[in-house]
Amino acid sequence: MLNVMEDGTYIDATIGLGGHSRAILSKMGGGGVLVGIDRDDNALEYCRAHLGNGRVRLCKGSFSEIEGILGSMSIKMVDGVLFDLGVSMLQIKDHTRGFSFLSAERLDMRMNESQSLNAWDVVNRYQEKDLQKIIKEYGEEPFAGKITKALIARRKKTPFNTCIELAAFIAGIYGKRGKIHPATRTFQALRIEVNKELDELDKGLAAAFSAVKPGGRMAVIAYHSLEDRIVKNFFRNRAAAGLLRVITKKPTTASPEEVLRNPSSRSAKLRGAEKI
Repeated sequence: MLNVMEDGTYIDATIGLGGHSRAILSKMGGGGVLVGIDRDDNALEYCRAHLGNGRVRLCKGSFSEIEGILGSMSIKMVDGVLFDLGVSMLQIKDHTRGFSFLSAERLDMRMNESQSLNAWDVVNRYQEKDLQKIIKEYGEEPFAGKITKALIARRKKTPFNTCIELAAFIAGIYGKRGKIHPATRTFQALRIEVNKELDELDKGLAAAFSAVKPGGRMAVIAYHSLEDRIVKNFFRNRAAAGLLRVITKKPTTASPEEVLRNPSSRSAKLRGAEKI
């Protein structure tokens, strides 16, 4: 999708544990440059230890800051940008980060641990109408009203402190489990709000488009309909204006074999476009 060239310059805008970066580096020659961006200090520390070579330049930041990051590295334009919008497994498996249903740690969900807003604040301090809007819109939760009322009533007596506590409470509201955990949509909504993910995506796509050379590529992997809709509309609008050529008329999804190997890929949708 990125059409990686040996001497090209590429951005992994969500480097995480560097899986995609390794694949890009394997196709690059000694003259290529890979810029890795992440908000998470732990991810960057891991990549410094495992990807450290002269072709890799790492930077802490948000992908909405691509222009400034490239400027600080004296890079004017790039040949491709990759976004993987999923939560890093490093964050999920580290229960101290407060992302997982199974975590007995304090609600957190910050990708950038230096920011002040966290999931505890959203659950325990947001007004009812704001909390319901977040769960309904960001989580696409059909029982947003019922869940919010129950959360507000409970938190008046005692706050929600841990992930596992909140997940169990929401499961109790549902009364039964379907294909996904009953708290999945609410946790998604909280994470999006804490990290301002949809605003970041809008800004990040625009920043990446500005940074890519004509003939360069953008590739985005989204995991839920809100993100995918933003990406689809971004590509569609710029294609209509004659600025992009959409490579994926429909998003590319994982094969059944890949889903068996990697269950988290089941909801991934990859879209790509080339700048004209």
